[in-house]
Amino acid sequence: MADGIKDKVAILGMGCSRFGERWDCGPEQLMVEAFQECIADAGIDKSEIQAAWFGQCYDEIGTGKGALGLPFALRLPYIPVTRVENFCATGTEAFRGAVYAVASGACDIALAQGVEKLKDTGYGGLPAMDSVNSGSLVGQVMPNISAPGSFAQLASAYRAKHNISYEDLKKAIALVSVKSHANGAKNPKAHLRKPVTLEQVMASPIIADPLGLFDCCGVSDGSACAIVTTPEIAKSLGKTDLITVKALQLAVSNGQEQGYKDWDGSYFATTRHAAKRAYKEADIKNPREEISMFEVHDCFSITEFVTYEDLYISPEGGATKDVMDGFFNADGKIPCQIDGGLKCFGHPIGASGLRMLYEMYLQLLGRAGNRQLSNPRIGLTHNLGGFPFSNVNAISIVGRYK
Repeated sequence: MADGIKDKVAILGMGCSRFGERWDCGPEQLMVEAFQECIADAGIDKSEIQAAWFGQCYDEIGTGKGALGLPFALRLPYIPVTRVENFCATGTEAFRGAVYAVASGACDIALAQGVEKLKDTGYGGLPAMDSVNSGSLVGQVMPNISAPGSFAQLASAYRAKHNISYEDLKKAIALVSVKSHANGAKNPKAHLRKPVTLEQVMASPIIADPLGLFDCCGVSDGSACAIVTTPEIAKSLGKTDLITVKALQLAVSNGQEQGYKDWDGSYFATTRHAAKRAYKEADIKNPREEISMFEVHDCFSITEFVTYEDLYISPEGGATKDVMDGFFNADGKIPCQIDGGLKCFGHPIGASGLRMLYEMYLQLLGRAGNRQLSNPRIGLTHNLGGFPFSNVNAISIVGRYK
């Protein structure tokens, strides 16, 4: 009977490029930048990598439709390479492929890498839904929907369900952005590195009410990667402080949210399903007490806000109080987006999930510099793809070995 992957896979090394408007390079150079850090951290030669998973969403402005971009850029040694794409959860999907390969015994050492040159799309944000999904059900039913517009509806639904005033919700989600910008200002690899005040966020131009300019993540280029192996192999290579995968779960919508009346639009059903399975796999009974830090998919401040509850860290309807109390601040009980999150890194789709894991990895090893937390033990990442009514959610939990 399946018993999950807890502690069966260790992270041997990780790397991350600088995120931003990287007009100076293409996706190949971004991959090399992240990989050079990763392979040096792993302490192995790339000839020892036996398989790779490559995450990229927009192939037409990336390295092409196939998997060749990765082995060409890194000159990998004629190994199998699989290209994956799963909306905005693409980076975590690549990590999942590498982790499962090692856990299954199919290979000893595997690489997961994600990249996106999102600035090269020519759009101010993600490409419009009608251009991406013109032949899909979403594109046919809601051809003019935008990302800010759909997530603004999430805010309205949450406010109505929990009877929160417009002003209180607006302030709460503004504080989410203030917190993340304060953290991102300390991170040399972040795209946006200037703190913002509550007054600045509250007064910013409205994009889709109640979401203002500072409630929306930026558009960036970037790459991140991980090399994984078994704990036994990691030890044999001289690694002493092991970071292992405690859980990795994915939940994909079956359309029930938009097809029935049970869902009120105020939360992510897929996050809740994935969270329950991840906590069970990691043997976490009380996430509010056991999680040390976490990174969530803050494409918009309301997304992060709602996810606090969907991950069962804030009680139902309790996110406002937790935000106002500073519960998720760098000096709070469970820091969220300690590296600045998507809010400060932007969202190069293929890279985001791995970038989140990169920060958890640094923190657990005590390598996070002036943003280092005190003795973290367990880190969680949450990666959301698609829109509130039809999405995929991926959750990874990593921590110190045994």
